[in-house]
Amino acid sequence: MTVTIVGSQLGDEGKGGVVDLYGDAADVVARYQGGDNAGHTVVHDGEKYKLSLVPSGAVRGKIGVLGNGCVVNPETLFDEIDTLRERGLEPDVRVSERAHVILPYHRALDGIEEEEKEDLAAGTTKRGIGPTYEDKAGRRGVRVGDLLDSDTLRERLEYVVPQKKALAEEVFDKETGEAFDIDHLYETYREYGERLADEGMTVDCGTFLQNRIDAGDNVMLEGAQGTSLDIDHGVYPYVTSSNPTAGGATVGTGLGPTVIGDGEVIGIVKAYLSRVGTGPLPTELGGVEGQTPDYDAADGAGADEEALATAIRDEGGEYGTVTGRPRRVGWLDMPMLRHAARANGFTGLAVNHIDVLSGLDTVEVGHSYEFDGEEILTMPPTTEQWSRCEATFKSFDGWPDVDWTAVAEDGYEAIPENARTYLEYISDELDAPIYAVGVGPGREETVVVENPYE
Repeated sequence: MTVTIVGSQLGDEGKGGVVDLYGDAADVVARYQGGDNAGHTVVHDGEKYKLSLVPSGAVRGKIGVLGNGCVVNPETLFDEIDTLRERGLEPDVRVSERAHVILPYHRALDGIEEEEKEDLAAGTTKRGIGPTYEDKAGRRGVRVGDLLDSDTLRERLEYVVPQKKALAEEVFDKETGEAFDIDHLYETYREYGERLADEGMTVDCGTFLQNRIDAGDNVMLEGAQGTSLDIDHGVYPYVTSSNPTAGGATVGTGLGPTVIGDGEVIGIVKAYLSRVGTGPLPTELGGVEGQTPDYDAADGAGADEEALATAIRDEGGEYGTVTGRPRRVGWLDMPMLRHAARANGFTGLAVNHIDVLSGLDTVEVGHSYEFDGEEILTMPPTTEQWSRCEATFKSFDGWPDVDWTAVAEDGYEAIPENARTYLEYISDELDAPIYAVGVGPGREETVVVENPYE
């Protein structure tokens, strides 16, 4: 059977931890979209592993698959594999031959275009994800299978590189170097192809996964980012370039929609909201200069609200892993979650970080929006409309800070009563049962209510 893990918000909901949590029962873990812009942290046996491309399950000795819906930077892939090997692991990673390859010119152009977009900038990681998906849609991409055939690789590069070079030099007036040199790219990526072949890493993804399912294996499908970053169903243009929603699992792996539909779809929910970059955020607390629209740190949002935002940010570690840049934080946004539940068809929920909110007298939830004088219960279709929404809040009594490790050992009934009331409200509103509750960063700091494979 299949279990699909989907972020229900704006990414960073703790998907990797849930994949790790249920990893014992899974034989194969496949990523179905995204690239090395999707960082996730897995804690296993007290060790912390930071991955951006290798599927989370690889840390637990499972077969990891990068599906055809992914875009793959071979340099990142092999760096992560080599690092895991240095730490005593032997990750078994397979890559779809239909997946598209991120090349150096994609990364160069990503940075150039992000600077040029100014107000329309999506806050990309500048790792070439968007330009690679653009080339995929434009039928000028290089696929993993092309790296295995030197003649095809050369042909692809000779067609596309002059176009990219002209774009950088003539449209953006930028100097170009090795990133746009056909001979350099050919030699470098031919060698990557040789390593992929030598290590037997490439597969026909859909056939590989279906064969495993037919043989009785359990397959977990892992999405990157979150529903509101989906290019079709998210807050466009502040979105990623692929489909993190459950529909992306079938397109991005080659498994049929009835196969995915016969399995479980688990929505991962952070108990509050966080995001990186600009764009609307109706339930935001305080603000972050340079990210929150029309926010002026000198004016602020009120000392109490700013202090609360900082407390949640500090307790939840809501700072960029590399940059240390503070993330925007806000109360849980229920219209966003209802939108995610409808778009994905959640059969269960995993709610993380309820421990971060412990100790507060009151916990708020954006229950609905006021939009042009009317109450609405889900996100409107355009980001411009969403920016006109004002959250209508529902208040919950807070819960104490407790020994969360002991709570995880004792089970769901050990969760403080007010926190259970909060969780049950989420479950009722989304019409999906609670499968797990995260009360800390480690796998052992999770209250497991249901195992989707049982």
